[in-house]
Amino acid sequence: MASKKAFYFFVAVLLSIGIGSAIYRHSVDGIPLVPGSQSVNWTVEARVTFLAQGEPIEAALTLPEDPAFATLSESAASPGYGLTLARQDGARKAVWTKREAVGTQELYFTANLVPQGKTPLLEAREPAAPNPVVWAEGVDTAAQTLVDLAWERSAGNLSYAEQVAKMIFDKEQSQNVELLLSHYRPADLMVQLMHSAAIPARVSHALMLEDGRRRQNLVAVVEVYDQGQWHLFDPATGQRGRPENMLLWQRASASVLDITGARDSRVTFSIIKDTRPALATAVDMMTAKGLASFSLYSLPLEEQSLIRGLLLVPIGVLVVVFLRVIVGLKTSGTFMPVLIALAFIQTTLLTGLVGFLLIVAVGLYIRGYLSNLNLLLISRISAVVITVLGIITAFTLLAYNLGLTEGLTITFFPMIILAWTIERMSILWEEEGPKEVAVQGGGSLLVAVITYLCMVSPLVQHWVFNFPSVHLIILALVLMLGQYTGYRLLELRRFRPLAGDD
Repeated sequence: MASKKAFYFFVAVLLSIGIGSAIYRHSVDGIPLVPGSQSVNWTVEARVTFLAQGEPIEAALTLPEDPAFATLSESAASPGYGLTLARQDGARKAVWTKREAVGTQELYFTANLVPQGKTPLLEAREPAAPNPVVWAEGVDTAAQTLVDLAWERSAGNLSYAEQVAKMIFDKEQSQNVELLLSHYRPADLMVQLMHSAAIPARVSHALMLEDGRRRQNLVAVVEVYDQGQWHLFDPATGQRGRPENMLLWQRASASVLDITGARDSRVTFSIIKDTRPALATAVDMMTAKGLASFSLYSLPLEEQSLIRGLLLVPIGVLVVVFLRVIVGLKTSGTFMPVLIALAFIQTTLLTGLVGFLLIVAVGLYIRGYLSNLNLLLISRISAVVITVLGIITAFTLLAYNLGLTEGLTITFFPMIILAWTIERMSILWEEEGPKEVAVQGGGSLLVAVITYLCMVSPLVQHWVFNFPSVHLIILALVLMLGQYTGYRLLELRRFRPLAGDD
């Protein structure tokens, strides 16, 4: 009983690790569950222009750090300028420098971004309480009236922000709101009203991603802090939340662009939407994070192709175990159908079946002649191996001269396995008769065909290579099948007379 518990515990561990790792690979690494999945990529190009005045230039452009987007790659085009990626004022920035420049200057920074769907803007530390607001002269009474009214109609930070936004963007604005909007922009006014209630808020800048747009400008958005995260409000409409195509470009830093030694600076954006295989995107992201160094993706393509074929073997093993243990099919050799199925992958199914039957038939005929020579087992098998090689060579030459290019792939059949199969079937013919040879030979071919169909499935090939932990699940299933001691499905035929009596 103790050994049974240990066995099932081990199987449960294998299943848990296999399933858990597959879920992690999909949810964290972004590996798609089905082949052919596509992902959306956004290419955003920032164009910085300014007028240099013959002085040393230093231009610092804030770079996006939005949890809803992952940066796949970054590049810059700035001839004659030095470029440094640094962190200033709590934000990543691209800093261009040059000793001297004159006239209109253009700098470009391009980022390839992948949507992640992670919209919460979490904050590890609660921001400091905002400083007291100093209102412009003549509007302090109107501002306090709005603060008191919104405070009475709210129950928390977010509901207060919603009330403020509603008052600012109401079509029928009150005189107090109109007075305040004559001194403040909507985003700045909303932040000031939030600070008047001691609620952390700030103005950030976002880029609305639309395919094919050029010379786009950033739009202001308001962030309101509540219970460990920031919530977005659109100052143009007052609505809470963020659209899927909104990229937060500037959040923590004081400005989007800082330039010394020049004037008339401006930054505009061009946007292109692209669709590419989700698997390629996931691999590129893993490579950028340094996670692909010890994965199968780091291998050369030739080795990857070889590993892809080898990783299909456990699938074939599982099919063979199921068909033999549960169904009850008989095969000539335990895992010979797996090797035949691997050969079918190279030859295609129809060509492989014809080639296999021809080789085995001719081999059995020659093996019948060798049995009359009373050779030792090792000599007889060696002779069969050489004979099989000759048969394969002869069929290949014949197919080539007849223009049957499909027949050239017959060389992919494993000669040793074919020779041993011929030997086993010949002995079986002598001991059990042709019927048993047909049963085991037909069973081997049937299992090989089923195994082949499973192996060539694009979904199976995708899973065994991109989710290596699936082999732990296969191992657990094989172990559980090994504990089965009941009737095979084909053995149930013996109970047919009992059913007929009823």
